[in-house]
Amino acid sequence: MSELLRIENLHVSVGEKELLHGINLTVNSGEVHAIMGVNGAGKSTLLHTIMGNPAYTVTEGHIFFRGEDITDLTTDKRARKGIFLSFQSPVSVAGITTENFIRTAKSIISGKQQRLFPFKRLMKQRMTELAMDESYAGRYLNDGFSGGERKKNEILQMRILDPALAMLDETDSGLDVDAVRIVADNIRKYHTENNALIMITHLNQLLKFVPPDKVHVLIGGRIVKEGGAELVDEIEDHGFDAFKSEV
Repeated sequence: MSELLRIENLHVSVGEKELLHGINLTVNSGEVHAIMGVNGAGKSTLLHTIMGNPAYTVTEGHIFFRGEDITDLTTDKRARKGIFLSFQSPVSVAGITTENFIRTAKSIISGKQQRLFPFKRLMKQRMTELAMDESYAGRYLNDGFSGGERKKNEILQMRILDPALAMLDETDSGLDVDAVRIVADNIRKYHTENNALIMITHLNQLLKFVPPDKVHVLIGGRIVKEGGAELVDEIEDHGFDAFKSEV
């Protein structure tokens, strides 16, 4: 097990408002981390900052990936290094088909042009595993997709791009029970000892299918509690109010 991601004393602002106040986090290969907390706690801010979203400004601290300081790297360079973010609310992109989008991304990230027919076979297989209609491959990215299909499309991208670090921002929200099972099954198929997962979720159901190695409670832009999978049960029993006194 080797260190994949390390965050040291991370402070993040949007405009004049500081949203994260000294986050420290280490993720090793082979691990699954869950970040939980109330709405507005800074969970999505943290993932977007790791991904390099320019809307968020790092005012203090550092982000290391595989030992390299990536704090100032642009989003595309972080993606090429193997970082992936599944969006909480995926947007539609007219004029670009799902297949062309993922094939182009795979070519850029891997540095190898993806041959058409082998890629089509891979995509068909992954879509079957996600119980997605094959016709979605030829449709514009997320255009006319239901909320559930948009979330599955994010997992489809993860499965094909095969990043070293996958960050999932409430991928399970809006999914019915069957869809959660399908998504969880594909997350397990993706996850190996050579990669790592960070998941934001409000639904303990997903964590029962994909048990976390470590759980971090984020409140008010600070990690106030850390533990193992047993912390999920504690949150389920007592909610987040029990941790607010530790902010």
